[in-house]
Amino acid sequence: MPTYVVLANLTDQGVRTMQDFSRRLENARETFRSMGGELKQIYFAMGPYDYVVIAEAPDDETMTRVSLAVSSQGNVRTNSFRVFTEAEALPMLEGLH
Repeated sequence: MPTYVVLANLTDQGVRTMQDFSRRLENARETFRSMGGELKQIYFAMGPYDYVVIAEAPDDETMTRVSLAVSSQGNVRTNSFRVFTEAEALPMLEGLH
């Protein structure tokens, strides 16, 4: 299943309601599951992003739907992108000069 990295920032609402974080995280996990994906890991981050999420989804369309569903709750803004393992990337690079 494709792997995605999600860079997330808290909104003002998200900061004000941090006491609900564990519930929101479980809701995000359930949103992934309900759409056929999985939230694999979440990291709290220092710097320009508040969280880094590693997730799997069946395809880009599903990942987009999950990101929109989570973001629409108003607590985070997300930036998602597909990443490739070494095993996935090496065949794509064959034949390059």
